[in-house]
Amino acid sequence: MAISLSVVLLLAIILVVLIRGGSIKAGPAIVAVLFGFFLASTGMAPSINRFLNSIAETINSISF
Repeated sequence: MAISLSVVLLLAIILVVLIRGGSIKAGPAIVAVLFGFFLASTGMAPSINRFLNSIAETINSISF
């Protein structure tokens, strides 16, 4: 749960920065948010979630 919330917060911050910086307009940003929202309700959601969790675990296991 903590990883999901962190990713959502990070992506929200990136989206706000891109909109404010003029790199992305509000229309495409809304489309991207809606795409993510509807993608989460498809059958691909568990696979995407497992993939992102495996990436997070891999990054977490790296020792510097």
